Amino acid sequence: MTYCVGMVLERGLAFMSDTRTNAGLDNFSTFRKMTHWATPGDRVITLMSAGNLATTQAVISLLNERPKAPDEREPSLLGVPSIFQAARLVAETLREVIDRHRDGGPRAESTFNATLILGGQIKGGPPRMFLIYPEGNFIEAGADTPFFQIGEMKYGRPILVRAYDPALSYADAMKLLLVSFDSTLKANLTVGAPFDYHLYETDSLRLGRTGRIEADDVYFQTISERWGDALKSALKGLPSQEF
Repeated sequence: MTYCVGMVLERGLAFMSDTRTNAGLDNFSTFRKMTHWATPGDRVITLMSAGNLATTQAVISLLNERPKAPDEREPSLLGVPSIFQAARLVAETLREVIDRHRDGGPRAESTFNATLILGGQIKGGPPRMFLIYPEGNFIEAGADTPFFQIGEMKYGRPILVRAYDPALSYADAMKLLLVSFDSTLKANLTVGAPFDYHLYETDSLRLGRTGRIEADDVYFQTISERWGDALKSALKGLPSQEF
């Protein structure tokens, strides 16, 4: 399993993904689940993936092999005119890979499923973010749905629902993401550090702040410990009633 979050903020986009994959309780591996395509001054696109690893790696490989110049016959992420068209291309590629694997292997389609978050900006348009389903359809983030999660989402969702604010600074957005990821990894062994992140600034048209946060990162450990202490303190401060 995995856990990825993409958030739309007033100042741009924020992405974070874990790196853990597993094929059983005694077989954990680390794989990067965040990929970038960028042409400085023209476009920045970030893709995060959850689901079957062979499927997601095949999708990314096919996208990387597309021609870099605009071509209507064989469009590429470095040539499409908008983020919407980028989402269409990725969705079609995902559906193509799933269909190919399904036809050549077991009949259980869910074996090969994957879900993706795609976000970024192409010159001439605003930053946009899409959630792409294995069926090949997708939805866009907006005022009512300002963030997307894929993978093992239920443990980290409550903090996002309660604390998300589009006016968050990147520093506060990182705190919110780390608390959400910390809550998830403590509840589910299939999610784990290190965490990759990308903070994209609107209209910069270049990769923003990117990096990887290891499990022993001092700042992450501080956030985890202080969040736990804050929860205990808040619980004690709630009104009591005899039962």
